[in-house]
Amino acid sequence: MTGTMAPAPKKRRKAEPEERRQAILSAGLSVFAADGFAAAKLDDVAAKAGVAKGTIYLYFGDKEDLFEQIVRDAAAPVLDQLQGMVALSDLPTAALLAKIFEVFRTQILATDRKLVTKLVLTEGTRFPKIAEFYHAEVISKGLAIIQKIARRAAERGEQLPSEIEHFPHLVFAPMLLALLWDGLFSKFEPLDVEQMLSAHHKILTASPLLKR
Repeated sequence: MTGTMAPAPKKRRKAEPEERRQAILSAGLSVFAADGFAAAKLDDVAAKAGVAKGTIYLYFGDKEDLFEQIVRDAAAPVLDQLQGMVALSDLPTAALLAKIFEVFRTQILATDRKLVTKLVLTEGTRFPKIAEFYHAEVISKGLAIIQKIARRAAERGEQLPSEIEHFPHLVFAPMLLALLWDGLFSKFEPLDVEQMLSAHHKILTASPLLKR
């Protein structure tokens, strides 16, 4: 009697280096968000990423380096998109600001990227290096984009409130409020972020000199 040969087990595809790096970044964000920076353990990150702990050190120097790379990985695509919009778009300023608010709503608040900002808000006071890094890599670049929009508006003969160039923080204020609210108060009183940003946009672009 001739036996039927069992099929050879399929070889598990070896993850590419960038796949492993992305898996570690994703796992790191999840562990940091759940446990906080101080309590987070690289052993837990490795377990969640499905890699040996030593593999983490092939890509990242330590826990702080992992966090910094998580910030860069989350922020860079959004900042690049915003910078590209400002540099290449021929949209009126009011429409450009509306697009920026839409990017925030869909690519930050509606994704895991919001966890990075929330982590900085909760841990930044205890770990000043985290706050300093986030300011340098994200906040300062975001503020520079808004200042560029204000200057661009003036060059086009449009008129944003003059305070915006000096205090671009005013544009981002409701975005930070939305992140804080989402983490602290949304279960008690849901916030209609889309309508709030629409109202804020209306206030910022109330000048009759702004093109629609």
